[in-house]
Amino acid sequence: MFDTVVLASGNAGKLREFTALLAPLGITVRPQSDFDVPEADEPYATFVENSLGKARHAAQHTGLPALADDSGLCVDALGGAPGIHSARYAGEPKSDARNIDRLIADLTGEDDRRARFVCVLALVRSADDPQPIIAEGEWHGRILDAPRGTHGFGYDPLFWLDDLQQSAAELDPALKNMLSHRGNACRHLLERIQALQAQP
Repeated sequence: MFDTVVLASGNAGKLREFTALLAPLGITVRPQSDFDVPEADEPYATFVENSLGKARHAAQHTGLPALADDSGLCVDALGGAPGIHSARYAGEPKSDARNIDRLIADLTGEDDRRARFVCVLALVRSADDPQPIIAEGEWHGRILDAPRGTHGFGYDPLFWLDDLQQSAAELDPALKNMLSHRGNACRHLLERIQALQAQP
């Protein structure tokens, strides 16, 4: 199949995560910065299109298979917002603290606190791959009135898990990675790659 994949991200945490995930399959993950790939535009309205666009962009610049993810928080009472705009919900420059403040303000007086984290992974074998591997994961919870916990990043301190009676930012990082939207998407991706590797 392939033994090297370019990660369409400069995020060191994501690089560590995907390197550990794909190593048992004999796949080396290299960041797009190794190849001076410029950041891709994300003009689309969905996680799937943005993820696929980033993967195709990295594959086009490197000539190698590429993996990208697009993820965010979707709040039911806000019609799915912040959604694809999660990282910059409060505008530029992006700031977790300001995003959290805006989300709390936008939900003032709102009884429906249901929300879900969404992660979509796209893996292309080439820039023009007609059959990309798409893997999606979700993580359901509720939005708190105030932040709790110090682990994680982004909206984790506001994301409450009823079954665990903790916020995502209070979870042990290993447990969070197992339960999270990205963890779920990664498991689906691994299953798809393993199935392809098993083909004669």
